[in-house]
Amino acid sequence: MLKQLFASTLIGSTLLAAPFAMAADYTLKFGHLANEQHVWNQAAKHFKQQVEENSDGQIEVQIFPNEQLGNEMDTINSIQLGTADMTITGESLQNWAPLAAMMAVPYAFRDSEHLRKAVEGEVGEQIETQIEEKTGLVPLTWFERGPRELTSNRPIKSPDELNGLRLRVPNVPLFVDTWQALGAKPTPMSFSEVFTSLQQGTIDAQENPLSLIESASFNEVQDYVNMTDHVRSWIYVVVGKNKLESMPDELQQVVMDAAESMHEFEAEKFTEDQKRLEQALKDAGMEFVEVDQQAFAEKAKPAVEASLNEEQQALYEAIQDL
Repeated sequence: MLKQLFASTLIGSTLLAAPFAMAADYTLKFGHLANEQHVWNQAAKHFKQQVEENSDGQIEVQIFPNEQLGNEMDTINSIQLGTADMTITGESLQNWAPLAAMMAVPYAFRDSEHLRKAVEGEVGEQIETQIEEKTGLVPLTWFERGPRELTSNRPIKSPDELNGLRLRVPNVPLFVDTWQALGAKPTPMSFSEVFTSLQQGTIDAQENPLSLIESASFNEVQDYVNMTDHVRSWIYVVVGKNKLESMPDELQQVVMDAAESMHEFEAEKFTEDQKRLEQALKDAGMEFVEVDQQAFAEKAKPAVEASLNEEQQALYEAIQDL
């Protein structure tokens, strides 16, 4: 419930009462790359509601979808500088915290349950600790991402058919190395530039979960979804450590409790969303292609292992043993 003050003004013989909201003590600027309809934005709005209600209006959450605060890397830098406060980010954090690379290692996880065991166990603890130490960002909660799939304008069923394919990838060295080994020509690029680059033919293909393929309307510039399932991954909702610790303990707890509620909200929405996405993209004209995933995994493995340093390799092996 928002705190309110009432200003009274006497005009002639008429008393007018005008309510106005008192400014919040703290503001959290929460920027992310997805659009307004995406499940991440729905989850962010749920977080906003929880925080504002349970802080009695002491914390205001401002949400900026569609990269309004800049692309992922820009927003991370802004949080570190104190001009933004929260974002949704994943393996890109390896540019500061090398263990974050493990969040999206090609063919590292068997299924969703395997992924959850890693995130919520010692593997996740190690990754989160390093992120906080190296970036000044505190992971509040995590979301499972749908498997990443390759979209293109020709069907691709085996790695041999990747030769020369100009493929957009995030600014993640492991992704670059892996797709090079598979035969493609990976090009790191901001997500906001992908649609136009596909439209203009600067690149031929891109890879993302079905949710982002849909929300970015890639069906308008890509014909095929090649079911590579090459990365099962998760992503963190993070807040600037300095900003979080500037709040009294009880308000920090409000933020953390709201993050847990957001996780549960998003997980339910995610499950529902995955059920409808394939059909929605088919209805939008995309053709789904069955891929020889084993061939992709086998060809990718040497490049993946070669890209891992000793610390990452140890964590990779721990994941395989789960």
